[in-house]
Amino acid sequence: MSETITAGLLGEVMAELAVLEDPKMREANEKRGDDHGVNLSKLRAVAKRLKTQQELARELWSTNDTPARLVALLICRPKAFERDELDTMLREARAPKVHDWLVNYVVKKSPHAEDLRVAWMADPDPVVASAGWALTSERVANTPAGLDLPGMLDIIEAQMKDAPDRLHWAMNHTLAFIGIEHPEHRARALDIGERLEVLKDYPTPPNCTSPFAPIWINEMVSRQATA
Repeated sequence: MSETITAGLLGEVMAELAVLEDPKMREANEKRGDDHGVNLSKLRAVAKRLKTQQELARELWSTNDTPARLVALLICRPKAFERDELDTMLREARAPKVHDWLVNYVVKKSPHAEDLRVAWMADPDPVVASAGWALTSERVANTPAGLDLPGMLDIIEAQMKDAPDRLHWAMNHTLAFIGIEHPEHRARALDIGERLEVLKDYPTPPNCTSPFAPIWINEMVSRQATA
């Protein structure tokens, strides 16, 4: 009976997401690599109504539909996934928003996060490696004990400038967090950022901090000093 109910609910959710599809929003999202046109606030409302449903989350993920996968990541139980299951999901998650939510909403809460962080950082696929660096940024900021920060700066210095977009973005976050959170490495982090000039010309809206590491580091350190 539960399988029948879940199958019916799956169809209902897919139909609701299809109604929410907006061609103009899809066009805008596709410029960023995301193949969907669903307003994320409306998508979150769908997930909020569904609440936590692990089996439905797995079925939504298996559709290979981006809005369905985003809902799945909001209604799943992060600790219920096995290590290899998360690894497979990440390799399937090519849409940037799905990739981002999977790492931030699910993997970071998983007991397998550290094992996956180490494995993904060394992966030859730059999209997979970017997930490893995203998890590393989290550790740099919150649980840095045991991390080889000088070694990370060596890798960033050697590889970040020529890395594909998603990977150099994730490496840049780690560089900035090292500079912000670890004063003993700040001068080197600033120097690397200045020399590599990654994201130096990134268009930044008014009242937002530039992702260019030297500006980002100095701004956040200044805020800490006046807090």
